[in-house]
Amino acid sequence: MTDFATRRTMMVDTQIRPSDVTKFTIIEAMLAVPREAFVPPARREVAYVGEHVGLGAGRVVMDPRVLAKMLDALDIQPTDTVLDIGSGLGYSAAVIARMAETVIAVEEDETLARDAQATLSAQDVDNAAVQVGPLAAGAPKAAPYDVITLQGAVETLPEALVAQLKEGGRIGAIFMDGALGVARIGYKIDGQITWRNAFNATAPVLPGFAVHKAFTL
Repeated sequence: MTDFATRRTMMVDTQIRPSDVTKFTIIEAMLAVPREAFVPPARREVAYVGEHVGLGAGRVVMDPRVLAKMLDALDIQPTDTVLDIGSGLGYSAAVIARMAETVIAVEEDETLARDAQATLSAQDVDNAAVQVGPLAAGAPKAAPYDVITLQGAVETLPEALVAQLKEGGRIGAIFMDGALGVARIGYKIDGQITWRNAFNATAPVLPGFAVHKAFTL
């Protein structure tokens, strides 16, 4: 029988801590949340490797280092309401739920959303809810949010999400330019997002976040 608890501790000790992630809330959350419960059953043996875990159709559970570094840069507080875009099977929502007051996760695949909510409930995560809908549309009914996270990359950020971020709020996203990517943290000031580069990272671009390229002859 696989000792996932030991693998989880090794993940934190060999992937998270060496990446200069030192906030206790992040360390505690990643030690507590069973990542293997939030990946497809056939991928559980690779749940703790230091890379993205595929969900199919170009979607992934984010590399734990990338997720941890993004959460570290976002500095999520216990009173924050967080919008988690593209939560997949719910791992990111479960981690964030241990740091924030409330998490609203959005997943456009109905099967993923159903399974994510079932797993969150089974893990007694009672401050996170999964909504089904287009990722780029967010979840406007519960807006505005203190923090928005995206569990995948973007080429462009829809205005609908900018509108759902609270004034003074933070948003974290990986911006892809071809094969190159950089994680950026944005701060909403006077209705506009001001970005700063945080670290290099890559991920598949989420549905609805790609730049539409015009056809030319």
